[in-house]
Amino acid sequence: MATLPVRPRTLAASALPAMAVALMLGLSAGPAATQSNGPVAAAGQSADEIERFCGNIVDAARDRRYAMQEAELKKLQQDVDERIKRLEEKRAEYEGWLTRRERFMAQAQQGVVQIYSKMRPEAAAAQLSQLRAEMAASILMKLDTRVASVILNEMDKNAAAALTTIMVSAARPEDKS
Repeated sequence: MATLPVRPRTLAASALPAMAVALMLGLSAGPAATQSNGPVAAAGQSADEIERFCGNIVDAARDRRYAMQEAELKKLQQDVDERIKRLEEKRAEYEGWLTRRERFMAQAQQGVVQIYSKMRPEAAAAQLSQLRAEMAASILMKLDTRVASVILNEMDKNAAAALTTIMVSAARPEDKS
């Protein structure tokens, strides 16, 4: 087996590990031991001060939080009230428009009914057959029964039957059960 050559150690090389150990032991036992009592005691006092400070401001913080929440709720209530006001204005506007429209439609329908009542029955039948069935039935229902019967007599029997069915359905009271 081959052996490695051993170099002789110098005094500095052999003293270096010993000095490192001594320094570590000296530093850990010296100033650290005297300083360790200081921060622990200061930390205890600091924790007490922090606890007292937090205890003193907890009511003020709670009051401030409630005040902020109350202000936010008031702002939201104002927003809701403003929206309700605008919606009420729109509703009133639409109701007015709807009333005017219904009045106009009633006048227009009455005018149309008068026109059909003065037409010759065969011409009225031809015109009504070109309208939607619901509209034609509505006009026929508003005509005098004698005039409506003559117009229906002039119409195609299938169209007259369909219009009569619609008129009967519209005149029948709805079953609410």
